Amino acid sequence: MSSTAAPSISAAAGGPALPQERRLVTAVPGPRSRELFERKSAAVAAGVGVAVPIAVVAAGGGVVVDADGNSFVDLGSGIAVTSVGNAHPGVVAAVQEQVAAFTHTCFTIAAYDGYVAVAEALNRLTPGDHEKRTALFNSGAEAVENAVKIARKHTGRQAVVVFDHAYHGRTNLTMALTAKNQPYKNGFGPFAPEVYRVPMSYPYRDGLSGPEAAKRAITQIEKQVGAENTAAVLIEPIQGEGGFVEPAPGFLAALSEWTTANGVVFIADEVQTGFARTGAMFASEHEGIVPDVVTTAKGMAGGLPLSAVTGRADIMDSVHAGGLGGTYGGNPVACAAALAAIEAFEHDGLIDRAAAIGAVLLGRLRAAQTADPRIGNVRGRGAMVAIELVDPVTGEPDAALTGSIVRYAYEHGVIALTAGTYGNVVRFLPPLAISDDLLREGLDVVLEGLAAA
Repeated sequence: MSSTAAPSISAAAGGPALPQERRLVTAVPGPRSRELFERKSAAVAAGVGVAVPIAVVAAGGGVVVDADGNSFVDLGSGIAVTSVGNAHPGVVAAVQEQVAAFTHTCFTIAAYDGYVAVAEALNRLTPGDHEKRTALFNSGAEAVENAVKIARKHTGRQAVVVFDHAYHGRTNLTMALTAKNQPYKNGFGPFAPEVYRVPMSYPYRDGLSGPEAAKRAITQIEKQVGAENTAAVLIEPIQGEGGFVEPAPGFLAALSEWTTANGVVFIADEVQTGFARTGAMFASEHEGIVPDVVTTAKGMAGGLPLSAVTGRADIMDSVHAGGLGGTYGGNPVACAAALAAIEAFEHDGLIDRAAAIGAVLLGRLRAAQTADPRIGNVRGRGAMVAIELVDPVTGEPDAALTGSIVRYAYEHGVIALTAGTYGNVVRFLPPLAISDDLLREGLDVVLEGLAAA
């Protein structure tokens, strides 16, 4: 089961090498993992689910190791978070140095260099050469919520337009922005008002061109909301939890043009797509669009909680002093991790690496699609690729098949994730540090699971 060509990756700066191999020494879950889950049942709220029943003790490169000694190929990156790899040596060293200096002051009480340095980096890296400002927070949902606050303050309007299949978070406002009911919204209402949902461009299911899909969405905004009432249009350039839905070419550009013409803030939610994940630093670049505001999190800080809102200076500066912030927002340790991760993204060839991973994923999966009509669609960019699984006769979503494949995968040493409004998408989000050999081996196991089903 080992990938002999895969390199050894340091588990921590100066730490022992972690073999880059798929290795099963017990059934999954093993006895130590089962013991942890017995404790979880007694101590952790039932609403906190766990997709893969293992107790993790180490991770790095392209593998996750459990307490029973099993080593899993990681095709999930903690939902696109550990893009630079778990325990990247540069991130570890930066965190250790910052922890030894100080862990917290609250930036809104006493400022420090790391926060400003991260803001400077984001102002430089996000699309567009206009003057920008950044505010830091903790989670993707927190960034999205603050982006909406800023847009409402700037425009003096209230309505926010979002899209079918969107996922933006689990706070009250971001649950309203999110499309999928179960498990994210069910029973948690009432939700925040003045949120309006319009159709997404979904080429596999709607068959529309980008301009056609944009006209449909814009017409609905104008007729049901009114441009004069709309503060922001909020969209993921490639939808994440919604099933890696990649809009048809021209869709995002048409929306961006409409928002500019009508004084509406265009917010790109790049929480999952940002930081080299799609083979560009930001997914907006693939369509040549320059959002007014960009939200980021996940891959930015190498696994530590950090998020940001970056946008045009006039929009960001429209909020009064004290209107943005939070006790932990821009924590110095997370900022140190982010600066080290950004260094890796810019100088370790990770954008090109994401594109190379995408070539492996798309090539292998499209070949499998030609032989198996249950793979209805293969889509995505870079290291953000998915297969949509359907009944080959009716084209209806097949969530049961999807679940069985993911279960087969972890039982055979591979971590893979599901997604999609209908629960019928397997998504591939490997760390950019994974080797080609290990990636191919993981894909082989997932496709074995499809064949076995």
